[in-house]
Parts: sequence; structure tokens; C-alpha cells
Amino acid sequence: MTQRGTRLNRPSYLLVAPDLPTLYRNAVDEFRRCANAAVNEFGRFCVALSGGNTPRGLYELLAQEPAASLPWDKIHIFFGDERHVPQDNPDSNYRMVRETLISKVAIPEANVHRVRAELDAQAAAEDYEKQIRDVFKPQPGEFPFFDLVLLGMGDDGHTASLFPGTAALQETARFVVANHVEKMNTDRITLTLPVLNNAANVVFLVCGAGKAQVMQDVFSANNNSAYPASSIHPTHGRLLWIVDRDAASLFAS
Repeated sequence: MTQRGTRLNRPSYLLVAPDLPTLYRNAVDEFRRCANAAVNEFGRFCVALSGGNTPRGLYELLAQEPAASLPWDKIHIFFGDERHVPQDNPDSNYRMVRETLISKVAIPEANVHRVRAELDAQAAAEDYEKQIRDVFKPQPGEFPFFDLVLLGMGDDGHTASLFPGTAALQETARFVVANHVEKMNTDRITLTLPVLNNAANVVFLVCGAGKAQVMQDVFSANNNSAYPASSIHPTHGRLLWIVDRDAASLFAS
């Protein structure tokens, strides 16, 4: 099976990769493209990274890229969401990214903006919003403009820590919120939909047959709004889904 690119409705694209190595290579190429374009235009590249299992391979591959291919000194790393755990906890998104990427590249410590999830969840959300405001300096009523947001999608259609039926989906003003996820009996800290949809580029990485039904539903004509991932449509930016053939098996031909 060969790799395929498909133009979708809205400014959206679907790229189906034949296997995981190809998926990760496509994601590296997209990361590099966005980084170099942003640095050339703005002098820096601001990216919000995803946690979870799927992006781990991307970060490991990015860490192996030739040093000259990415301007790490001009890259600012943020996080789309974080578990409410200390930074050294095995479940920490920051810990995973630090071990697979941050510790292996020449990125200045000041350019890594982590969620201080060791705080109370609400305090962590407020602190992270302040960090974002300090970097982006948005005007009143404006949202930060990320050059790239990387996202995954769960079996229930959640993305970042925006889970079905949770309060964070209704947020229209805040950049970051503490979102209680009842089915997990835990709090998460997450960027909000207005921030995600204000990005220049949003890239979903999805793999595995377990995501196939949700992918079919998300891409159906009805665009099932029960799935938070269906609410990601950049207002002025570009949306790209990079998925493997198993995840796309029910709808891509």
C-alpha cells in the first residue's frame, strides 16, 4: 500500500501512511517545514506538543535529525495538555517529551514551557496561561498564535485533554483550563478549543485499528459532534491528519 494524500472539506488534508515508520517520517517533515517557515517569517517557532503513546516515535526521530536541520535555539516548546502529576511521574507528558526529545537536542532551557502540574490543578492552569501570555503577549480578546499544534485522538474521540461531555469543551475565553474527567476521576490541564483553532497548523497523528471506527465517524458527512476531535477546525490555519492505514481502514480507499 502506498502513501496517499487526500483533500478534505474545509482547509483540511488527510495523509494515509502505509506503516508507522512512514507516519513518523511524514510528521518529522511537517514539523521541519513548519519550524523553518515560522523562523524565516517570525524569528521563532512556537509548537504545542502532544502526549500519549503515538507521538513518542516522532520525538525520538526528531532527536536523531541533523542538528543543522532544525533551529532549536529558536524553537519554543509548549504542551497541549498535561496530566495532573509531578514532572517526574511516569504519566507526565513533560517527562516523556524530556526523555525522548528535550534532553537530546540543543534547545535552551528557557524555551521549554512546561505545565507546573505539581500545583493544584486550577493553579497549574492559571500559571500556564500566564506563561503563554508572557510569551505571546496577546492583545485583549486575542488568543495565542501557535505555529504548530500536534494532537492525538483517543478511542473516545478526545483530543488534548478535551474529553466528551467535559466542561472544558464549553470554554470560549480562557487559554488553559483544569478539566475534570469523571470517568478517570482525575483532573487534566489543557489548552482550550479557541487556542487550538487559532493555530497556523494543526496536525493529528492517529494510528491503530482501535481508532478506525472513531475516524470513520469523525470524517462522516454528519461530522459527529460527540467527539471533541470533530471540533478542531483552525479558523485561519491548516489542518492535517497523518494516519496509518489501520486507523483509516473503514473510510479511506
